[in-house]
Amino acid sequence: MSKLLSLLKRRRTGLNCSVVVVAAGTASRMQGIDKVLAPLGDMPILVRTLNVFQRCADVGEIVVVTREDLLVEISNFCKDYSLDKVSKIVVGGAERMLSVRAGLREVRREAQLIAIHDGARPFLSDRVLGEVLRQASVSGAAAPAIPVNDTIKRAENGIVLETVDRSALWAIQTPQVFQADLIRAAVEKAAQENAQVTDDCSVVERLGMKVVLTEGDRKNIKVTTPFDMILGEAILKERGE
Repeated sequence: MSKLLSLLKRRRTGLNCSVVVVAAGTASRMQGIDKVLAPLGDMPILVRTLNVFQRCADVGEIVVVTREDLLVEISNFCKDYSLDKVSKIVVGGAERMLSVRAGLREVRREAQLIAIHDGARPFLSDRVLGEVLRQASVSGAAAPAIPVNDTIKRAENGIVLETVDRSALWAIQTPQVFQADLIRAAVEKAAQENAQVTDDCSVVERLGMKVVLTEGDRKNIKVTTPFDMILGEAILKERGE
């Protein structure tokens, strides 16, 4: 019955989007805590991340990319929390781009859009997700972003060279969403050329493609350090969870 309901949801969807959730990192800055499995409130961080896409009508499937030692545990999470949109759980690579490529290769061929999201970014809102999906369906590439608040200095060897105009600076979040054929081709080309890229938008920018920014959310944090866990608990408290 659950599979039938899932199929009906996919038929009603306005956008045909698949999601690649990257959760293959080593959590080197988490002082021994495996961040995607760590409990935040009453459920693991990764489960909170996946739940946003599970309830989105525009998402038809989720591919999780992780480490080999987490395959069984994440599979059990998906069963325990009824995450039936998770179609595959695959092993990632040594670098983020290689993990993204592994996920893209498992996405169904009929997907029109592909969203790539950090597994340790559990507070994505329905609003941010809906807006970036709609924009990507029009422009071909979109990402949520927030303006940089701090003063930014460019320095060399600890000496300030200049103060950068922050009015044109944005902090990019995920999910970053693309037309499916575009991101597949861009990632394959970047991997073959061993390109050094910092995010998924960078690989399509290399092809001359423009990425449209949508309104992000300061609560859409990526859990990277133990301090981020404190912020996460504060966000849950504000939500009344």
